[in-house]
Amino acid sequence: MRSPLDTLSRPRFANHPLDIGDGASIPPGDTPAAIWPHDTDALITVIETRFHAVHRRELPDLVRLARQVEASHKAHPAAPPGLADLLQRIEWDLEAHMQKEEQGLFPSMRHDEPPAPAAIALMLDDHEEHAANLQRLVWLTGDFSIPENACPTWRALYAGARKLAGDLVEHIRIENDVLFPRFAAQPVPGP
Repeated sequence: MRSPLDTLSRPRFANHPLDIGDGASIPPGDTPAAIWPHDTDALITVIETRFHAVHRRELPDLVRLARQVEASHKAHPAAPPGLADLLQRIEWDLEAHMQKEEQGLFPSMRHDEPPAPAAIALMLDDHEEHAANLQRLVWLTGDFSIPENACPTWRALYAGARKLAGDLVEHIRIENDVLFPRFAAQPVPGP
C-alpha cells in the first residue's frame, strides 16, 4: 500500500516540490485545483471545516491510542516508541499554525486584502516543518505497517495515522497550490 508521502511535493506555489528528505515528497493529491471553490471565502471555509476541524477532532484520539500501544506493547519489536510524543508535537504545531491562519491570514484573505508576503512565507515554513513531522511519522510506523498480530488499538492507531498523513498532505497542497497563489501576484495597494 502506498504511503501518503510517496510523492509528496512541496509546492511553494504550484508545481514546486516539497522535499521531505530521503527522496520523499508530498503528493500532489488526487483532486485537481480546478474543482476547489473559486470564491476565496468558500475555499477558506472548506479548509477550516474539512481540515482544521478534522485535525482538531482526530489528533487527541491518535495521541491517546499511541500512548496505549506504547504502554501495552513496549516489548514488541515493531512497537513505535516515541510515536505518542511525535503525535502530540504534531497536534501542538498544527494548532499553533491553524490559529495563525484563522486569526491573522484568513480574515484578510476573506476581505480580499493581500496578506503581507512574510505572512505567507511563515505559513510555507510551517508547512515544511509539518512535512518533516510527517516523514518522522512514516519512519516511526514503518510506513504504517501493522504487525500481523497487532491488537485492534494498534490497527486503529496506524489507520488513523495514515489518514492524518493523507489529510495533512492534501491540506498543505490546497493552501500552497490553490489558496496562496491567489495572493502571491497581487500588487500591494498604494496610498
